[in-house]
Amino acid sequence: MGISIWHWLIVLGVLAIVIVPAAHILRRTGFSPWLAILYVIPVVGWLFLWIFAYARWPKVDGEAEA
Repeated sequence: MGISIWHWLIVLGVLAIVIVPAAHILRRTGFSPWLAILYVIPVVGWLFLWIFAYARWPKVDGEAEA
């Protein structure tokens, strides 16, 4: 009894539900969308969320180039 293809599809679907919106938010605030991968690592994702919430946002603060 191993993990079937359906289990892997569900896992990939859940990851997509988490990573895609996080990447979009990161891109809109001026950060690299690749940082969204950190959200799926439980403790690292929580810490990153706290750091991200209180960090300066380049596009919002006007520090990013147009």
